[in-house]
Amino acid sequence: MLYENTIKVLFVDLSNHKIRVEKRVDLKDFLGGVGVASKLLEENMKPELDPLDEQQPAIFAIGALSSIYPVITKTVAMFISPLTGELGESYAGGRLALTLFMAGYDAIVLAGKSPNPCYLSITRQGVEFMDARPLWGMASDEVGRVIREKEAGSGKRSILRIGPAGENKVAYASVCVDTYRHFGRLGLGAVLGSKNVKAITVIGDRDIPIDNFKEYLKVYRSIYDKVTDTEIMMKYHDVGTPINVASLDAMGALPTKNLAQGSFEHVDAITGEAFATKNLVRKLACTGCPVGCIHIGQFRREFGKGYEYEAVSVGYDYELIFSLGSFLGIKTSDEILKLIEAVEKTGLDAMSCGVALGWATEAYQKGLVSTTETIIPLEFGMTENYIKAIWYIADAANDFYTVLGSGSYQAAAVYGGNDFAMTFAKNEMSGYHTGYGSLVGSVVGARHSHLCNGGYALDQAHQQMANHEMVDALLKEEKERCLLNSLTICLFARKAYDRATIIAAFKAVGLGLDDAALTEIGEKIFQTKMRIREKLGFKLENVQLPKRLFETPSFNGVLDETIAKEMISMFATKVAAGMKA
Repeated sequence: MLYENTIKVLFVDLSNHKIRVEKRVDLKDFLGGVGVASKLLEENMKPELDPLDEQQPAIFAIGALSSIYPVITKTVAMFISPLTGELGESYAGGRLALTLFMAGYDAIVLAGKSPNPCYLSITRQGVEFMDARPLWGMASDEVGRVIREKEAGSGKRSILRIGPAGENKVAYASVCVDTYRHFGRLGLGAVLGSKNVKAITVIGDRDIPIDNFKEYLKVYRSIYDKVTDTEIMMKYHDVGTPINVASLDAMGALPTKNLAQGSFEHVDAITGEAFATKNLVRKLACTGCPVGCIHIGQFRREFGKGYEYEAVSVGYDYELIFSLGSFLGIKTSDEILKLIEAVEKTGLDAMSCGVALGWATEAYQKGLVSTTETIIPLEFGMTENYIKAIWYIADAANDFYTVLGSGSYQAAAVYGGNDFAMTFAKNEMSGYHTGYGSLVGSVVGARHSHLCNGGYALDQAHQQMANHEMVDALLKEEKERCLLNSLTICLFARKAYDRATIIAAFKAVGLGLDDAALTEIGEKIFQTKMRIREKLGFKLENVQLPKRLFETPSFNGVLDETIAKEMISMFATKVAAGMKA
């Protein structure tokens, strides 16, 4: 897109192993990222078909300023979610955005189903369809190793791959990107598995000089300084996102034991500081990011006899410590890392997996299921049994684990326990029980995520905010994040990329946009997402909320279901009015 007036889209027909490239002038106004991906999804999806039908598309897109400025590191994936049946939207960092940029593609649309398992090798010259039958059944980490050893070539490379969970179409299967990053939520791994795509490699080697380098460097340096001088961002270099564990626990907002509690009696052993002291061995950054928030932890695993140990390294962050830690009553950092490793190998989304196991544990405790279904006893804190259960989900070991692989909402519909199946519109909850902002924000968000509109942050910053003010703030922030995600910046940097900075960044590379134009773009992307959801049959008034949300006190006290529903209705009314305008 840089210095061009078009969006270059690579269409891949998996059924016939053919490709075509289109240069789309009409997509330029969406900037890139989630804007372009949303429009391409709207054009290519088949609302009447199952999310895993081979005709449904999987779309990847980078932003208008990808890899040019600091912390613009994300690639967006858009698809129909097999978990929720509606909009699927996920983001991954690593090297993927850079390699797509250097390969010359702004977006990729995958459609169809390969006759046999394959992996795609994407370069500037086109796409090679490689035989992946020898890789089928391999754990995610092994696939990456094999492809790295097999493929050579110049340029930057990124490797995407799925694990057994994706092959078996688990509804919350993830896609691993460059070992430590993921398209985690909403089941992109199952979508690729349904298409017989085991992996994708992207190699980019083009060089694009900046025309007005002096002005560009000036803007680049100002953004870099803003990012690295901001304590809010650089704290994520020191301890990483797990720095939030202790503070959320102190607020009573850390979901614990399937949200039966808002704080954890063993929290001191699983805080970010505890991980940093005991387990941290390495810090990494996505390409183009000076922060380095990726934290790698290590635990020892004994094998054989005679004090034989291996050191196992896995990435960890706040959401994993919540979902595979406090939510399951896991008491030590080593045990959490063991669960993370199992999730990584199987290729499951850690958040949905942990929350689903939380429901399963309570269902077992209450006698809704027994070992006839679960195979092994499920109790909070039982690390080794949870590891087995993770593999049972990924392998669809029996009818119970097949249903559990469809998500907590579906499992509760079959076995009971809706009141403690912790989902928002069928998507498992995130690690924040802060108040109405988090609750309502997760329901109304386009992908039902805490990242859609940051409601949890509103809860913490504005405790006295009136309900209608909260709804207005959620809607405003959602639209602003549509804009930011069209650039595909890491949302940790959202405060560094204020409107003036965005305008200056575009101007330095020859793109003239003003504040009004940016607002219009955010609105247009938001409305595109709302149209997609409407075509897929989603209605906010049909969302059912688990009673547990209104029983366990939040950071802002015990929440009232009537008030929450009123706020959701208020949001829906405002969106409907905006769509008609």
